[in-house]
Amino acid sequence: MTRIDDCFARLRADRKKAFVAYLMAGDPDVATSLEVMKGMPAAGVDIIELGMPFTDPMADGPTIQAAGQRALEGGQTMDRTLQMVREFRAGDAVTPIVLMGYYNPIYSRGVDRFLSEAVEAGADGLIVVDLPPEEDSELCLPAQAAGMNFIRLATPTTDDKRLPKVLQNTSGFVYYVSITGITGAAAAQATDVGPEVARIKSQTELPVIVGFGITTPEAATTIAGVADGCVVGSAIVKDIGEGKPVAEVLAKVKALAAGAHAA
Repeated sequence: MTRIDDCFARLRADRKKAFVAYLMAGDPDVATSLEVMKGMPAAGVDIIELGMPFTDPMADGPTIQAAGQRALEGGQTMDRTLQMVREFRAGDAVTPIVLMGYYNPIYSRGVDRFLSEAVEAGADGLIVVDLPPEEDSELCLPAQAAGMNFIRLATPTTDDKRLPKVLQNTSGFVYYVSITGITGAAAAQATDVGPEVARIKSQTELPVIVGFGITTPEAATTIAGVADGCVVGSAIVKDIGEGKPVAEVLAKVKALAAGAHAA
């Protein structure tokens, strides 16, 4: 059982949907992003997705691409990202942290070294968007052997033939991408998402969390209502990028979390 498993067990017992929030590590600087991160649990965030900045974030839209660029220009490194996890863990031993990003920085560091350091820092799961199931031996299986959940993305184009392969070694939860395209590109629609979530849940007992295209508390309520919870990223990152005060960013996070929890 990981912190992610424990989190969903608590949510089920409380008959609540999950709210997952994303932020980019080091955006616009370590101090600000760590302050936002530390404030998220009190604002209602159940699971934190911490972006690992990368120079070629192909799945991300302009908002998160810009956040990664700001972080890199500010000197963010993998060492600093893992140190953020350690500093968060010094005050919070419960809230799950999922590291989200791309394989290149992990490969460059060395898989064994990265996994050892990530587990030691207190990370609980990985979302690596550019590693398909055919490459599970590269990172997915070693991560699970190290005690980390490996969370896979399913999309509107994941048909019934492909879905079992996607689910094969997934753990923690399934991340359903509500739209075809990049983050922040369009609004998620419950009428489209609901049947797809049901299709996935017919083949797995894992929770299904929906992300991409959720920007308001009302949308969080609607989408979480047809899934086990929702993820919001671009709407939060946009406020950070506009230089809004941390208190204002966390107020938006709180409203979004309340929306998801109202489902």
